[in-house]
Parts: sequence; C-alpha cells; structure tokens
Amino acid sequence: MHSVGVAGVVRRADGRVLCIRRRDDGTWQIPGGVLEAGEHIPAGLRREVLEETGLAVEPVRLTGVYLNVVRNVVALVFACRLASDAGEASTQTEESAEISWLTLDEIRQRSVPAFAIRVLDACADNAETAIRSHDGLNLIAAGLEGSIADAS
Repeated sequence: MHSVGVAGVVRRADGRVLCIRRRDDGTWQIPGGVLEAGEHIPAGLRREVLEETGLAVEPVRLTGVYLNVVRNVVALVFACRLASDAGEASTQTEESAEISWLTLDEIRQRSVPAFAIRVLDACADNAETAIRSHDGLNLIAAGLEGSIADAS
C-alpha cells in the first residue's frame, strides 16, 4: 500500500518560491501533505497549502510524481498560482515553524536533494511531468539525467 501526498510550488514574479520549515523535523520543503480518505486531489492540495502557509492557491499543472521507496509515499507536485483571495502568508502556523519565499539557490542549500528537485522540476521550462524515485533524502539514479545542481 502507498499513501498519496500532494504539494504545491508557488512562485512569485521575482522567482522566489513559497517554502516552509517543518515543525516536526526542521526541514525546508514546499507546502503539502497526505490526502485524507476520499479527498479529491485539488481539494487536498488547497487544504494542505492553506494549513501550512495561510495562503489560498489554485493548482495550474502537475509538474512531478515522486515515489519515496522507503516510506511508500507517492507525492504529486503541482505548480500553483495564488488565488485571487489568497490573503497574506503567515509567519508560522501549527505545522510550519517558518514560512519564507526562497530563491532556487536557497532551496538547493536548505533542502535535501529529494525535495529540492521537486521545486527545480516545477520551475524548469519543460512541459513534461517529471517522474522520479528517492529514498527520502537522495534521488535514485534510475533514469535521472544530470544532478539537481544542473537543474534550473
């Protein structure tokens, strides 16, 4: 059995991406989480981003599918736009110790490769959906072209 997670990559006009520092383990990631039983994918995505950042978003397109082979979680990552009634980002929430708009370089520095690649895939000028596997920290090389340091 696999769990299904959703996450959103929200990018501002200046190129910065909405990220959170999780309360439970202190890691920097894009906002997201596991779908609840019977929850529709866009609704779960909206709920997770709102819970973790205080911002309302709308999914634009699926940018990647990521399998954590250790935890048996499939994550669907979407490029998102702020909703017209998005409001202001919180500085922290019950789940997020910190919320910040980070550059791609800051994301590479603060996040493990398995999470940084999600942002880099979403921000790449590529219409194809990335399909990748990882062990929770690092990408598993099967089918991987180049490293995340090469992604832009």
